Amino acid sequence: MTELEKKRKHTPAPALTEWEYAPAPEARDIVHLEERYGLFLGGRMVEPRSGTYAATIDPSTEEPLAEVAQGGPEDVDLAVEAARGAFEDGWSALAPSERAKYLFRIARIMQERSRELAVLESLNNGKPIRESRDVDVPLAAAHFFYYAGWADKLEYAFPNRRPRPLGVAAQVIPWNFPLLMLSWKIAPALATGNTVILKPASTTPLTALLFTEICRQADLPPGVVNILTGNGRMGATLVRHPGVDKVAFTGSTEVGKDIQRALAGSGKRLTLELGGKAANIVFDDAALDQAVEGIVNGIYFNQGQVCCAGSRLLVQESIAEPLIAKLKQRLATLRVGDPLDKNTDLGAINSREQLDRITELVASGREEGAEIFQPACKLPEKGFWFPPTVFTNVAQSYRIAQEEIFGPVLSVLTFRTPEEALEKANNTAYGLSAGVWTEKGSRILWMAQRLRAGVVWANTFNRFDPASPFGGYKESGFGREGGRHGLEPYLRFDE
Repeated sequence: MTELEKKRKHTPAPALTEWEYAPAPEARDIVHLEERYGLFLGGRMVEPRSGTYAATIDPSTEEPLAEVAQGGPEDVDLAVEAARGAFEDGWSALAPSERAKYLFRIARIMQERSRELAVLESLNNGKPIRESRDVDVPLAAAHFFYYAGWADKLEYAFPNRRPRPLGVAAQVIPWNFPLLMLSWKIAPALATGNTVILKPASTTPLTALLFTEICRQADLPPGVVNILTGNGRMGATLVRHPGVDKVAFTGSTEVGKDIQRALAGSGKRLTLELGGKAANIVFDDAALDQAVEGIVNGIYFNQGQVCCAGSRLLVQESIAEPLIAKLKQRLATLRVGDPLDKNTDLGAINSREQLDRITELVASGREEGAEIFQPACKLPEKGFWFPPTVFTNVAQSYRIAQEEIFGPVLSVLTFRTPEEALEKANNTAYGLSAGVWTEKGSRILWMAQRLRAGVVWANTFNRFDPASPFGGYKESGFGREGGRHGLEPYLRFDE
């Protein structure tokens, strides 16, 4: 063997090139923000009677985006007056086919301004632009399209009954899906002939305020939609107002209970979509790679800030070890960072308050004896961030297995039989959603019939459609949004 051959034989092969994603930021200059926003009452922006404003920020940088009006009791009175006037002055009596035209128009304008809406949603909420662009905005427009189609078909939706609108609907939405929750609430209310007062979350009001431009662009009659920004005290005043006929609330279980107590005996219609602690159940015959993707989508979508997030993973013992190994390997590939970067998988937590709650519950998991895994990832210095987290060796009694964390934290438990999986899945105060992973259709149906959850996904997770009703049992609330079922809470029936 020549010297050259010997040298070639013992020279190590060069390392494979390490491929890194280049930054792919979405341009934010498509969004034009005002320095200060008022309240949208009676079809125009007005100064708040309270005279107070508060800054709303970008959670990824903690930089202020705009000042937003903080409504008070007098502003609530004005909003109810505007909504009642619009209801009695023609909206409720308008031909359903004409109401449908307004909803179709809103849906089309949302599509035309989809990029603007997506960028603003990510700026104010912290979620990745891919999720805002590919999920939130298209689904929001789809809800208006869907309910526009129902507006002139209510007598077919409820045969042998005479559907009539209720009146003024007060709607309070959370910060995790600001635009999508707005659409879930406003679209069925308008389709059924009601007028609306919507209160967005105090940390994410900007897409609701941009929606006011869409309402004006669609020539929606003044007072049909009113947007009241402010804190929780203003929201409490709104839902208790005697001029409100219907209350729809999405948010925490604690606030939902308070609203239910306050409205008891008032005659107001009420629907509540509250917290969740969903079980994602993986059987030993499931396709593991597919299940891993479903698990990641179930808990790390929107940084886990989803009421129906699959925050409890129940794995059959025989496959627990390989599944967890695959899951950890997948977590190492998730990219945490700038929400406006199209390569980002996990964006920012919405607020300091929420980050503190996540941190406190994760600390309790460590103290109670669960084993924690977090992939190596560099978090930005400014803003509110938390890495994707998995807890193993979790007991049913641990706080991380019982309380809603509302963050990118997964608790893993194991089971041996379908009966044990069912018992563990239902061992929660909540009942919003669940997932089942198996190749056996009979097992899917058996589990779905027995799971106390409003939505059960089979071999997928976090799939939504305007035609499919959504809602929960137990402390996850009552009533349904979406589908034909979402119309009924906004109607009374003259038998």
